[in-house]
Amino acid sequence: MSRILCAWSPTWAIANWRRRNPSDAPPSVPSAPSATSWSPSPAGGGGTGRGQSGFSSSPLPRGEGDHEVAEAALPPLALVETVRQVRRLAAVSLEANRLGLYPGQKATDAMALVPELATADADPEADAEALTALIDWCVRFSPAVAADAPDGLFLDITGVAHLWGGEAELLADFRARLLDNGLPFRLAIADTPGAAWALSRFGRDGTIAPPGGQGELLAPLPPAALRLDPEAAAQIERLGLRRVGQLMEIPRAPLGRRFGARTLERLDQALGRAAEALVFRRPPTPWIARLAFFEPISAPEDMARVTEDVTAKLCARLEAEGQGARRFEIAFHRVDGKALPLTIGLSLAGRDARRIARLFQPKLETVDPGFGIESVTICAYAVEPVSGRQVRIEAGLDAAVEDGLAPLVDRLVNRLGPERVWRAAPVESHVPELAVGRDPALGADPSEAQPWDREAPRPVRLFRRPEPLEQVFALLPDDPPRQFRWRGRLHEVRRAEGPERIGDEWWKREIGEVSVAHVRDYYRVEDQDGARFWLFRAGLYGEGDGPPKWWLHGVFA
Repeated sequence: MSRILCAWSPTWAIANWRRRNPSDAPPSVPSAPSATSWSPSPAGGGGTGRGQSGFSSSPLPRGEGDHEVAEAALPPLALVETVRQVRRLAAVSLEANRLGLYPGQKATDAMALVPELATADADPEADAEALTALIDWCVRFSPAVAADAPDGLFLDITGVAHLWGGEAELLADFRARLLDNGLPFRLAIADTPGAAWALSRFGRDGTIAPPGGQGELLAPLPPAALRLDPEAAAQIERLGLRRVGQLMEIPRAPLGRRFGARTLERLDQALGRAAEALVFRRPPTPWIARLAFFEPISAPEDMARVTEDVTAKLCARLEAEGQGARRFEIAFHRVDGKALPLTIGLSLAGRDARRIARLFQPKLETVDPGFGIESVTICAYAVEPVSGRQVRIEAGLDAAVEDGLAPLVDRLVNRLGPERVWRAAPVESHVPELAVGRDPALGADPSEAQPWDREAPRPVRLFRRPEPLEQVFALLPDDPPRQFRWRGRLHEVRRAEGPERIGDEWWKREIGEVSVAHVRDYYRVEDQDGARFWLFRAGLYGEGDGPPKWWLHGVFA
């Protein structure tokens, strides 16, 4: 059974603004809002703001009364955005909320109610950046972290709580580290994402639902706790159904007919009757290795050495299990809590530690160690079985692809990018420019398309767009040209072969666009210098307003 931790910050934008502008507000450690200290706006809104990407990795000691003193010292703050030419509050602090302000309120009305209100411009795009940075920081608690935009996240803590001594201890440590970074969050743990989401927003802060016991805790919550559309939740409450428990008592068929299948789905997801998939920022993988250091490192040679060590540690495990991977991601964790990832890919699944570490070497110079690297982790993705092989049998044998072409392809792909290193693959189409696709240079799945016809060879270089020819002399109706001018030079044809008639894919066009002008007659010709060309005549003689045009489509070797 899964265990999901949901974290939600009703003042996410405010907290990030204060972290980004420490000089504009007194330093503080805000307390986590309780179920009664925060009242959502009538519109149920929230806000966004740019947050710093660095998070502290260890809790700091503080006195019991620090939270209350810090809260009392902070002035009310609101972030403002323009909505349809009207300035409205995008997010408000706890102090402003206690004074009756709420997101969505007009800024002029808010200033009239609270003259001492401090305002700043909201930055919606940066809140997502801060949330992404927080997700990267949260991997110390779980490798599977998903965003619940714009102001929350989910952690799959299945099987990791025992490392802290239990779920309560993990929750306390998680809250303490967030508060030390100036981020107040409401937390809850349940079997399902829906139940954890409901308890974090509408239940008591810090609720830990026992396995299989989320139904009793959800019963007294309002229907909005099921993540329903605001209109559906308001309609349910207008009918006098003000608790989730009342919805549970209604038979499923009438409930679905009256309020829609979405209501049933959300109720089933919260109670664990229906599965709900979370989109994790980093897909969880069991193939991971980690090295921690007694002292932070920052020298380039030290980073290169630990890259080899952690890669060897993971590859030894892969070899013991008879597995290989196509993608590796290494992350350098700085002392300020920021993770700096690097990724490399292999064309064929492999586990050669030296070759993998060598692919990381050119990218290490892009890593800024800051005040030092305290640990390094490496993960393997796209893991698949790899059969063992003997490295050498005897001298003189041809090198295997793993020893010859694959290392070269891997170096080129990781340096130039996968979109620049590819091989041509057949595509089932008669149109020449549509008969070629791009596949990875190595390791691609066999194409289901028929191979190219050897009886109809194609040029080595096929132009992206056919180029027009001038001064073409050809006998009617189907003879190849005797001469043509291309790029200002006159070519006399000595040998020719053809025609090869290729029709247009008329079934892909509208019926009114089908025309014989799209028919091509291709010729392979050789000029007086031995150069070979692939040219065609577009259209048929006697059809259309004028004579058919000639085009050059490619050049043979």
